[in-house]
Amino acid sequence: MARSRRRTVVALTALLTVAAGLPGTPAPAAPPPAAVPSRAAAPGPERWSVDLAVAGGDDVNVAWRSGRLRLADPRPTARTRPAAAGGPVAEGILLSAPRTLDRPATRVRAQFAARTGDGGTAVAQVRGWRTRGWTEWRDATEAVFDAPVSRIQARVVLTSSDAASEATVTGLTLAADRVATTAVQPAAALRYRVYATRIGLVGGTTANGHTVRTRDHFAALPTRRGLSPRGTGDYTVKVCTTSGSRCEYAPVWDVGPWNTRDDWWNPASVRENWKDLPRGLPQAQAAYQNGYNGGRDQFGRTVRNPAGLDLADGTFWDGLRLTDNAWVDVTLLWTGGGARAVVGSGPLNLRTGASASYASRGLAATYAHIPVQCYVTGQRIAGTYRTTTRWYRLVGGTYVSHAYLSSIYGGTVPRC
Repeated sequence: MARSRRRTVVALTALLTVAAGLPGTPAPAAPPPAAVPSRAAAPGPERWSVDLAVAGGDDVNVAWRSGRLRLADPRPTARTRPAAAGGPVAEGILLSAPRTLDRPATRVRAQFAARTGDGGTAVAQVRGWRTRGWTEWRDATEAVFDAPVSRIQARVVLTSSDAASEATVTGLTLAADRVATTAVQPAAALRYRVYATRIGLVGGTTANGHTVRTRDHFAALPTRRGLSPRGTGDYTVKVCTTSGSRCEYAPVWDVGPWNTRDDWWNPASVRENWKDLPRGLPQAQAAYQNGYNGGRDQFGRTVRNPAGLDLADGTFWDGLRLTDNAWVDVTLLWTGGGARAVVGSGPLNLRTGASASYASRGLAATYAHIPVQCYVTGQRIAGTYRTTTRWYRLVGGTYVSHAYLSSIYGGTVPRC
């Protein structure tokens, strides 16, 4: 029997805004018309078209042909699907260059033209930069910025279930402006206890296009909302053994385990799927322990373990010194505030004092963004970026040398 083919043309206009209102202006006590000051019209939105050309080396499994963005290879294989998820779909991501806005914005409108069918999907997402770093990625229909942002970045995610699927995009236009809002003061970064598994899969490809290496150092979460672009640690987790004896700061470079749309740390109002689950409970854990969703993941597979986090081999074996899958404490660092240091050369030892003679209590992977509390003077270190006696104390009481840190942002670091 000939296969039925379904086509859907999508033209989406979405309003992404911080929930806030403009205060009203009290009516004057009957002054003459000339006495009423004129109110300048609010500036119009800043508009631009996102360049869908594939360039720069940070795009994954996408191609621009005949005026359409499409999957370069729509067949689900080890090189076209996220390594940690291992789902039955091929995936591709186009990452646009960040756009510096003419003026800070809290609202973005998106016009998105896509064509999908037979198991193909196309999603436009955005994120915004504020002082303490990037917001999480949000689908164009639900993004919320918690403070004015100075830069906007967009990405397009395409998926297909087989070579016959269609998922193409012809255009994406964004418009940013500002409405009244109250910035949210960040609390401490969110921290949960979840079950972690080892990724392995050396030679496979992660969702951000990284090729998995032997004893690699990165993590995977079952959503793209906290997926760092390749070669960055924009979204970094701190993973510790439940005893607290070993920790590693690792960038999130892959999507999985099990699901690809389960940001389990977000409240129901924001969470992509499984909104009836308690905050902090991964869907795979609920499926494995309680038979939630018939004990199956989003792809219909029987869930064989309760994992809500995957760890690359180096993070698993060397950072935490685990010998088997285990419960761990994970901190989602981008959900908190404070100054951050970027590890330019790692994995970097987390020392118990400001000298290489002190014991190591874990590692900080290359590109990880680590929260720094204050600095002290310690052993002089000749490192990748500088020779210095400055050491930074991290949350939790461990220390790293400034010699291996490429940059610091998000606030001033005081002396301890």
